[in-house]
Amino acid sequence: MKVVILAGGYGTRISEESHLKPKPMIEIGEKPILWHIMKEYSFYGFNEFIICCGYKQHVIKEWFADYYLHNSDVTFDFSADNRMTVHNNVAEPWKVTLVDTGLDTMTGGRIKRVQRYIGDESFMMTYGDGVSDINMNELLEFHKAHGKIATITAVSLEQRFGVLDIAEDDSVISFREKRKADSNRINVGYMVLEPEIFDYIEGDETVFEKDPLERLAAERQITAYKYDGFWQCMDTKREMDKLNEMWASGNAPWKVWK
Repeated sequence: MKVVILAGGYGTRISEESHLKPKPMIEIGEKPILWHIMKEYSFYGFNEFIICCGYKQHVIKEWFADYYLHNSDVTFDFSADNRMTVHNNVAEPWKVTLVDTGLDTMTGGRIKRVQRYIGDESFMMTYGDGVSDINMNELLEFHKAHGKIATITAVSLEQRFGVLDIAEDDSVISFREKRKADSNRINVGYMVLEPEIFDYIEGDETVFEKDPLERLAAERQITAYKYDGFWQCMDTKREMDKLNEMWASGNAPWKVWK
């Protein structure tokens, strides 16, 4: 089963880094967050990826083109016609298709543009800026059991501030620290989609999270995989620093591989 990763946005909310590279290439522990996401899927046996590129796509393409150079010892022998020898090849069992899906294409349009690489089969899809410790096989089994066109992963987003309990007369009953139960669940990606999904996407201007998902919900063709484990996006520098601190501590929850 193929995995589609959306990696074409501008990443304006983390502009300290994204003015130099696309957000999926911003590093956690000296590896792009895109690499971390792919390692998660690969651990569960999903090794064929379609990357929807856009903003600064050349950075992503060049990184994969030079993967050996980034991850192996290399000898350049200038006395022998500049021969390059790669030592201790570090290779992933991946097949990666990098697709230019346009600079300003919306999320739905990006998915539509890679339809020819997916064909008439089910596929997984997620965003290129969030990591999780989801068991991908359990997610897939959940999707198959419900028989819907789309399954999305839904997590409770922890609030950032303290919570006020307010009575009907506007008096404050209590003030307490935030907790996950105070928030509704949100869509965090990690989806499983049937090929019928392409019928819900008109073109480049389609925002996947708007009309397509709203129509699927109205038709009862979308299910939510409620997940209470670890998930964290990298939308801001604060969140980038948080993920790097987790990695440096040796306790990164999303590192399911060995």
